[in-house]
Amino acid sequence: MSVKMELNELVDKMNANPEHIKNEKDRVFQVNLAESGSIQIILKDGRVEVAEGTPYESEVTLILSDKNFSKLLKDDLNTTMAFMTGGLNVEGKMGLALKLQEIVKQYQ
Repeated sequence: MSVKMELNELVDKMNANPEHIKNEKDRVFQVNLAESGSIQIILKDGRVEVAEGTPYESEVTLILSDKNFSKLLKDDLNTTMAFMTGGLNVEGKMGLALKLQEIVKQYQ
């Protein structure tokens, strides 16, 4: 399964049960994938959507491989280790990268 399909499955799960995101601020998380290009995850009005490319301005950008992003979506990536070894780079607000991980973890 492609990482984009995995992300869409997670988004469907989040929108079906928005309990963990309904009080989140509107945000745009950008993910630059080594193999698949750029994807944006948009939290708006207690819903999540995915956009291809970079149509919106984001506050944080995660740069990683498709494999590591797949692990992140499954809450199976040690983000601290990935960051320290170069497997994950963050541009922008580091706290928002951690917030995205926290949200993903709640849907496992």
